[in-house]
Amino acid sequence: MAKQNVAEQFVDILVRAGVQRLYGVVGDSLNPVVDAIRRNSAIDWVQVRHEETAAFAAGAEAQITGKLAACAGSCGPGNLHLINGLYDAHRSMAPVLALASQIPSSEIGLGYFQETHPDQLFRECSHYSELISNPKQMPRLLQTAIQHAIGRSGVSVVSLPGDIASQAAPEKTMEHALVTSRPTVRPGDSEIDKLIRMVDEADRVTLFCGSGTAGAHAEVMEFAERVKSPVGHALRGKEWIQYDNPYDVGMSGLLGYGAAYEATNECDLLILLGTDFPYQAFLPDDVKIVQVDVRPEHLGRRSKLDLAVWGDVRETLRCLIPRVRVKTDRRFLDKMLKKHADALEGVIKAYTRKVEKHVPIHPEYVASVLDDLADEDAVFTVDTGMCNVWAARYLSPNGRRRIIGSFSHGSMANALPQAIGAQFIDRDRQVISMSGDGGFSMLMGDFLTLVQYDLPVKVVLFNNSSLGMVELEMLVAGLPSYGTTNVNPDFSAIARAAGAYGVRVEKPKHLAGALKDALKHKGPALVDVVTDPNALSIPPKISAEMVTGFALSASKMVLDGGVGRMVQMARSNLRNVPRP
Repeated sequence: MAKQNVAEQFVDILVRAGVQRLYGVVGDSLNPVVDAIRRNSAIDWVQVRHEETAAFAAGAEAQITGKLAACAGSCGPGNLHLINGLYDAHRSMAPVLALASQIPSSEIGLGYFQETHPDQLFRECSHYSELISNPKQMPRLLQTAIQHAIGRSGVSVVSLPGDIASQAAPEKTMEHALVTSRPTVRPGDSEIDKLIRMVDEADRVTLFCGSGTAGAHAEVMEFAERVKSPVGHALRGKEWIQYDNPYDVGMSGLLGYGAAYEATNECDLLILLGTDFPYQAFLPDDVKIVQVDVRPEHLGRRSKLDLAVWGDVRETLRCLIPRVRVKTDRRFLDKMLKKHADALEGVIKAYTRKVEKHVPIHPEYVASVLDDLADEDAVFTVDTGMCNVWAARYLSPNGRRRIIGSFSHGSMANALPQAIGAQFIDRDRQVISMSGDGGFSMLMGDFLTLVQYDLPVKVVLFNNSSLGMVELEMLVAGLPSYGTTNVNPDFSAIARAAGAYGVRVEKPKHLAGALKDALKHKGPALVDVVTDPNALSIPPKISAEMVTGFALSASKMVLDGGVGRMVQMARSNLRNVPRP
């Protein structure tokens, strides 16, 4: 049996860790690794058109599967392109291993062609970033990187010079069993006892949930019933907590709706469950706050805490549920449920008024129709900007659907690359990219990746010929919009020229039919919908202090656009409110 080289050993270890594909763009310093993949039937090389796409795709795969995913870039400019997608994966707590190949080891530090120092460049967006400068560092260094990515839920980067990759792997190397899943964490008894006392002493408890409630839906509902608590959520908590929720009071934050803001500010005990909610302006400063999080570094960095609980949300609630006193007073819960329903009813009229005749098409209408037509287990990837607004307000989670976006990093152009990663996992599952014209055109080259691999991703393009969110930020700040207009082509014609299905929709009466046809199409498809760039109105309640970068995006404004199925859910929940 021929002796392995370092590249072959590297690929074998990725396979042992469960990695099924490596996204990237080939290049000379990567050639030994790509060739090792070519000869290994257990892993595939996915050729994308831009390394940023590779990192976003790997991040989306990791978020959906919960398992390690991987991407790669060649030396210098190649791996530098990974950095934005890696920032997103890291901030989304997605376990991703990035291979940053390096110039010849003998030339490092001498100003060689394409020289950078990736082991230093990627440190801010990773838990682990190291250079393999000697074959004897293998396989321990790669195994350590993998365990950092999985164990700490984030990015690890391994820099590997091409000449080192071609050298013989060391004999009698120490390979150990790899950690491929994370444990649950139970809080200490003293924290549990303190939290039970605080809950029992409180008259009005509100739960505010983030992505850390994944897998804990049943426990959150049982606890909310026990303490008669309204349940709000942040954007990343929407897919995990909004569905089948009779205590739902909506979402707080920049894209907030309903009564979540009131519920978090009018309670006397606010419990933050698995959320690193970043917007302090929406959190109360005169209410007792408890935060439960599996990441101790998240505790207390957004607000002053009366109790910090280090633990998994599901395990923490399982400790609390049998021990907290059952509350019988529903007045606070019922008041918030009514406020929530009233708030949604107050904005629904603008959405329903002559929407079938409005040209350009209301983007709210597009999102609502798409929500109705999409599969019950569809994966939605959502561009940053106004698509975030429409997804937050119109997509209906049900426990089977997934909604992926750059919700923590806030990057443009994330939706199409993330859809690529989502679709590779399962070609039979419906994957829909809700793309803005600005984000789509930024990484439009990777639409060709859909065609090359015949990935059946459906791109629904919200084409308002502008950077709509930026225009909104300028408006709120009292500035005239400038540099935000896009002169766009017929994107559907570009899709057809690339060999995909493409259709352009300019009238509302054609929308449902076009979406149905695209969703039924067996291969990649793009629906270019010309939407109204003036879809938002700003209420007087917004303050300039709330508007900084993406954090100003939509602040706690109410959009004249309705909220889709959430109105029906709120009405249904009101049936449980006792009548006087």
